[in-house]
Amino acid sequence: MTALHDRWTAHMNANPRARARDAAAALGVSEAALIDGACGVEAIRLSSDWGPLLGALRTLGEVMALTRNEAAVHEKIGVWEGLTLRGPHGVVYGGPIDLRIFPRTWRYAFAVQRPGPRGPRRSLQFFDAHGDAVHKVHLREGSNVDAFDALVGRFREDDAGPVAPSPRPAPEPPDLARVDAEAVLADWAALQDTHDFHAMLRRSKCPRRHAVHLAEGRFSRRVAADAPTRALEQAAAAALPIMIFVPNPGCIQIHSGPVETIRPIGPWINVLDPGFNLHLRADLVDEAWVVRKPTRDGEVTALELFDAEGGLIALLFGVRKEGQAEDEGWRALLAGL
Repeated sequence: MTALHDRWTAHMNANPRARARDAAAALGVSEAALIDGACGVEAIRLSSDWGPLLGALRTLGEVMALTRNEAAVHEKIGVWEGLTLRGPHGVVYGGPIDLRIFPRTWRYAFAVQRPGPRGPRRSLQFFDAHGDAVHKVHLREGSNVDAFDALVGRFREDDAGPVAPSPRPAPEPPDLARVDAEAVLADWAALQDTHDFHAMLRRSKCPRRHAVHLAEGRFSRRVAADAPTRALEQAAAAALPIMIFVPNPGCIQIHSGPVETIRPIGPWINVLDPGFNLHLRADLVDEAWVVRKPTRDGEVTALELFDAEGGLIALLFGVRKEGQAEDEGWRALLAGL
């Protein structure tokens, strides 16, 4: 047992409801370093050969997949299956768990087993080079524990060496004066697919929030910061299926379907449904925008949420299949914000 794990244990005894992420911040270390300090006691380091390791997750059966950023936590229950990896990008698609992953940003993996009130709590946790969690897979009551043990035995790396996260560099202020606003708006008007939007921003070296500001009155409209709460409540009341994307630098997790139970708790607005939970820090939403993008199937409209640094917290869309027009109910909901 390491000194860091002793400090973590003492912190948890004093703060029994604290999450590992919060404990790491309180102790002045990265979350990956915190978990690494528990190796040999409650954690095991795993291989970073992502293809085989991630491909084995389907053997666990039903799990809870968790992806988060500073302001939003996205939890989805299902089988972690349908993995496709192509170069720097990956997709998990085919069941309730729907992910876009960027394995080049992933660095560390652990199997974690911590005591809980109803027995051991088992999980697989993945971190980037800065020690921040990009994705976690939590076993549930019906998960295959034998498959978990087999996976750990197959991929454990006891001689991997200590975790050495690098500090996350302070973001360089973008040179907005060099952004060609007319070119950005012309490329925006020529979009044929929403998936081309990110590539358009990359080509123009234009930050997403700045592009949304440039497009105000043409493709974007600013709405009140409480818009996500109202959008979720109205979608629930109308039984309107929606898509909710929560990104971080290594993963995007997506919910597609209805939302039902919307409950505020302190600063959080929560979706508390049987197969899907969302926890959104409403007080960290600095800007909310209704954003329209042209496609070959007509305009697609989103609610985009940004934090104070301009980072993307979450995206909300209406459920739509390729080749279909956007749902008019979703358009009407956003028009009313």
